[in-house]
Order: sequence, then C-alpha cells, then structure tokens
Amino acid sequence: MTSPDPPTANAQTRSYSRGKIFAWTLFDFANTAFSVIIVTVIYSRYFTSQVAEGQHWPWGLAVSLSMILAAAIAPPLGAAADFSHRRKLFLSLFTLASIVCTSLMFFVEPGMVLLGMLLFIIANTGFEGGIVFYDSFLPSITARHTYGRVSGYGFAMGYLGALAVLLIVMFMLPDSNQPDYFFYVRLSFVVAAVFFLVFSLPLFVWVPEPSTSAKRPANLMRAGFQQARRTLRALFVERKYPSIARFLIAFFIYNDGILTIIVFAAIFAEEVLHMSSSEIIVFFAVVQSSAILGSFLFGFVADKIGPKKTISITLVIWLAISIAAYFVTTVAMFYVVAMGAGAAIGSSQSASRSMMALLTPKEQEAEFFGFYDGLCGKASAVVGPALYSILADLTNQRIAILFVGLFFLVGLIILQGVVEPERKHLSSQP
Repeated sequence: MTSPDPPTANAQTRSYSRGKIFAWTLFDFANTAFSVIIVTVIYSRYFTSQVAEGQHWPWGLAVSLSMILAAAIAPPLGAAADFSHRRKLFLSLFTLASIVCTSLMFFVEPGMVLLGMLLFIIANTGFEGGIVFYDSFLPSITARHTYGRVSGYGFAMGYLGALAVLLIVMFMLPDSNQPDYFFYVRLSFVVAAVFFLVFSLPLFVWVPEPSTSAKRPANLMRAGFQQARRTLRALFVERKYPSIARFLIAFFIYNDGILTIIVFAAIFAEEVLHMSSSEIIVFFAVVQSSAILGSFLFGFVADKIGPKKTISITLVIWLAISIAAYFVTTVAMFYVVAMGAGAAIGSSQSASRSMMALLTPKEQEAEFFGFYDGLCGKASAVVGPALYSILADLTNQRIAILFVGLFFLVGLIILQGVVEPERKHLSSQP
C-alpha cells in the first residue's frame, strides 16, 4: 500500500504496510518487559528494600545517573545514525547491552549496592538510548496524518507486553514467606531479559532501514557531535525552530513528572499502603490494561484533535492524579487513582511522540529524536527521581508525590505556546 508523503522538505512516495508497523510495535511489546519488571515493579522494590536496606537515595541516584548518561550520548549518536544510515545497528547495540545487564541482575544480592547500581545504570542506558533510534523509525513507516494512531499502537503493544510479562512473573513467584522467594525474584530479571530479546527480533528482521540522502562523513562520531552542537544552537540560541524548542522544554518538564511516578509507584504502594508483592503485581497488571485502552483511544483522539490538545488533556489528568495520590488512604482509592494514571501514561507519551514526529524536519529524524528522547526525555528524569527520593527521605512520600504535580502544571503552561503544524488528511490507511 502506498501513501504520498506530505510536501515538506523532500516529497516522495513511500510504501507503508501493516506488517512493518506490527513488527515495529513488537519492539514496544518487548522493551516494556524491562520497564515494568526492572524500573517499576520488581527490581526497584528489591533493590530498595533488600540490596539498599530500605534507603531511597541509592535507587534515585542510579536512575538519575543512567539518565544523565543516556541524555549525554543520545543527541550525537542520533546525528551519527542519520549520517551512517545504520540506525538498526545502533538500536541493536543498545538493546543487547540492556538485555545482558538485565540478566546479570540475577546475581545482585543484599548488600551489593554498587553492583546493583552499575548493572542498572548500564541496562537503563541501553534501554533509554535504544528508544531514540526506535522512535526515529516512526516517520518512515506511516504517513503524517496517522502518526498519532500508529504511535498509540506502539504504546498499546508496549502495555500489552508489560501485562504479559507481569502475568508470567506473577505465576512464577511463590508466596513471599517461602525461603526461596528472593531466588525467584532474581530469576524474574532473567525472564524480563529473555522476553526483551525474543520479541525485539521482528523489528530487526522485517522493518527496513529508513532511507536518507545524508552523506556519510569520514568520522561518524565527530560529525555526530558537531551536528548535535549545531542543532542545539539552532534550537535554543538562534531559535530557528521555535515551536520545537518550546515543545522540548515543555516535554522536559512534564515528562520528568511522568518518569518519577513510574520509578516510585511500586515503592509508594509497598511502603505507604503496605501492599504485598502479589497485590502489587496484580495491581500493575490492572494498570497496564487501562494503559492499553488509553493508548488506543487517545491515539485516535490525537489524529482527530491534534497531539497538542491531546497532551494538554492528559496533563490535566496527571495533575489531578498527583493531587489525589496525596490523599489516598486505602488500596481501593489507589486503584481508582492508578487507573487514571494508566490511561494517561500511554496517551501522554504517545501524543508526545506524535507531536515530535510532526515537528521534526526530514533528514534529521534520528538527530531530533535524539534531543527529544535523550536531552529532554532522559535528562528530565535526572531531576524528578532525585528530588522525590530526597523529599521522601526528609519528609514522606505523600509530600513527594504532591510536589510532582508542579511538573505537570508548568509543562502544561509552556506547551500552550507551541504552534502545531498542519496535518494533511489523506484517505489511505497505514
């Protein structure tokens, strides 16, 4: 099936197929095994309660350091990938690093704080760095007017993958009072790694390398750093792309709040509401279900009303969630709040990815997504988790979660100044 590319920088006819889109979304299905098992539900709690003996700051520090590293390398690597025409190679290297270090977390036992932090930092850098190259495939597999729904498909598949791996781990884990319980907890890290490996393969087999006319320089990394520096200057000094710059600032701020809630949600459930491990797994399985529905529905909403309005709606939801979480006293109330968060998380991130794809100049897709995912997406997570962990240790987690609401409010205000490009409506479907 073919659909004409919009007459932007370099009009041409591209071939879009449902098979390629499905193979692309399977990478989302695969990598959320790392996100949900390592970052959100299992390893974060195991590391905080067992490895770090109840201290929050080592986990917050590990998250922040990994995001600093991912943020620093993503823009130049994105530019280098554009020059080299080898985005799949870069994606495979980051993915492999994440998978290997995730499986090695099996050997992290109580007291091994440095090893646990080091493996997580490398694994999370690989996971986050890979997303830069994965996201940059979006403009090459579908037309501009369907960015919203295809991006939504990807996030929905991601939450479906998270639900699947959570169910596997739930049936695998024995009761928490069993002597071999923590052995199976550590084994779940290997399960996440294998899941990530198996379901990421279709992208590398069936999704073609995005075409580009950029000429390959003699030194890829030097050219990558130079181009990233020029882009940074064009964005924030010369202001050649004012809407992209404003959007990236807004995204930096509100995504900080989203990532902070993801990182500490399970810890909040365990320490504030005293939920057991099995209850937390079931709880997050339910949340993933609402996230799947939210990603699908808001993907179509984004194509109907535009990603800017869609993001604004989700940020209002996030602000309400952070305020409501402060007052939560029962598990039932927490379920209600979390269902809203589930619907908002996939939709806000999906619409943000669509907005960036809509704003991004052709031939600079990986580079600009390097700034989006790296400098703004990853670097934003340096601030939130660090502040949350400090506030939680100095006061309590209720105060910390309420503070996160400020990120959504400020991000919403800045977003209103972004000029959304016109989307071309075509009759063909992806």
